[in-house]
Amino acid sequence: MKGFVDFIREQGIIGLAIGFVLGGSISKLVTSMVNDLINPLLALGLGRVGELRDIVLRIGSAKVMVGNFLGTLIDFVIIAFVIYFFFKKLKLDRLDKKRV
Repeated sequence: MKGFVDFIREQGIIGLAIGFVLGGSISKLVTSMVNDLINPLLALGLGRVGELRDIVLRIGSAKVMVGNFLGTLIDFVIIAFVIYFFFKKLKLDRLDKKRV
């Protein structure tokens, strides 16, 4: 068993697994929060009625989906912050054993 634990520590698999599980488990919650709470408030703040994801910049015949990009960016920032917070709060950065 000690050999297995050393392998896990040396390879950094614990951090990867925790990041994967946390990212997957909070993804739907964060997406709902962004879509249902943040996007409508930002859209109102920008003088638009409806969803932030509906904001489009038209350049000739092209449609630049500015609102969709901003919504996805907000999702990413919140998920990255939550994963970082839990990783540091649980002191999981100390689990990986450094090779000398």
